[in-house]
Amino acid sequence: MTTTPETPRKLKPFERRDGQPTIRRNRHEPIPPPPGFKFTPKQLEAQEILAGPATHIMLFGGSRSGKTYLLVRNTIYRALKAANSRHAILRFRFNSVKASVVLDTFPKVMKLCFPGVTFRLDKTDWFAEFDNGSQIWFGGLDDKERTEKILGMEFCTIYLNEASQIPKNSRDLAVTRLAQQVTQTIEHPDGPRTKPMRPRMYYDCNPPSKAHWTYPLFIDRRDPDTKLPLKTPEDYAFFKINPEDNTENVSPDYLNTLKGLSSRLQKRFLKGEFADATPNALFHDEDFDKWRVSDRTLLPDFIRVVVGVDPSGAGDTDNADNDAIGIVVGALGLDGNAYLLEDCTVKAGPATWARVVAQAYDRHQADVIVAEMNYGGAMVKSVIQTARHRTPFKAVKASRGKAVRAEPFSALYEQGKIRHAGDFNELEDEMVAFSTGGYMGGRSPNRADAWIWVLSELFGGIVAPKAPKQDCVPIPIANKW
Repeated sequence: MTTTPETPRKLKPFERRDGQPTIRRNRHEPIPPPPGFKFTPKQLEAQEILAGPATHIMLFGGSRSGKTYLLVRNTIYRALKAANSRHAILRFRFNSVKASVVLDTFPKVMKLCFPGVTFRLDKTDWFAEFDNGSQIWFGGLDDKERTEKILGMEFCTIYLNEASQIPKNSRDLAVTRLAQQVTQTIEHPDGPRTKPMRPRMYYDCNPPSKAHWTYPLFIDRRDPDTKLPLKTPEDYAFFKINPEDNTENVSPDYLNTLKGLSSRLQKRFLKGEFADATPNALFHDEDFDKWRVSDRTLLPDFIRVVVGVDPSGAGDTDNADNDAIGIVVGALGLDGNAYLLEDCTVKAGPATWARVVAQAYDRHQADVIVAEMNYGGAMVKSVIQTARHRTPFKAVKASRGKAVRAEPFSALYEQGKIRHAGDFNELEDEMVAFSTGGYMGGRSPNRADAWIWVLSELFGGIVAPKAPKQDCVPIPIANKW
């Protein structure tokens, strides 16, 4: 018996043969939110900027505002629209992009925004590949060999995550790879249509100081090097989004935590504002962030561990007007870098703070305690030896100003030779107030002083006083002629 093939039913707009919804195009919303996902009003505004004509787009603002989520989502969507396209999500350090994006944000976005879309994660070269042949590469710009491998390719999307940590020359190198030409497929009621995909470069950051290249480039629309106006300012766009704009996805406890930070950190992580650049500042937030070690399992073995103490006149009671006793632990690693391990600063009397010092010494298996003798003199050594008998102790005396003592370590921070193993908000508040003109902060920087004593012990060669020049006496030589 001959059968007549069934005539296929005409599809409704945006309907697929398998019954699943297709990706539809909207100028102000690159991809409609799936069931269970809802844009906040501020995120909808950000999407309009991301779908606009600019090539370079920066989202900046406070912590947990949804910046990374939005930009990872848009990068994935671009990969799905253009078959065989290549995209990159880069951060300054590979371990950071691996922990925060590859193993966290990326799979969350895939599960929530692209359910049913499969991908393969290559854990050798670290890229995700989709069924249409598109790839998203993940990399760190601190690894020269890996950077050369990634930036040896061309991309149609490059996303610089935490741009405040990325040097200007690394950004400029990445821009040269925004060169892949691909065709995207756009679903339309009258049938799929193709068009070239516009290259995009995304940036995000918790705003650093106005001295960082992101501020002049995006906010002032000036070349950070020449200070001249950009030749194509329309290619640069920015949008500010803060955690209070993302209350649907942020717990009230987290917002309260941000509100409890110092005014400097609130400005950056809660209010999302660029900080005024301190003239001739010795230390910068972006250097702390760039080299920070969040995972302590990545710390190297240590050659030498030092506990630094900066005493004050505080007592166990009635000490409201007294300064705290700076107590800081640091170490020199086998890699030649110094690591800030713990801030044990306390406002208490001699017996109490000496016990805190002794416990820190034992906890970190330290080699020596270094303490300033300007305040308290021999008493400092006495109370420490009472709290812990026969403890190796080295007395130091401040003969120069605080800023002068700190200045030798400014370049080491910039080079990554000094790194913080965790967050040390109060100590970092004191550090950024140092400038070549002196200490610009309020109360005495006891935490920073103790840390500088630790660094002076670990890097003794760069702070050792120069030997006095000796007069050269010529040696008489007999003239045989």
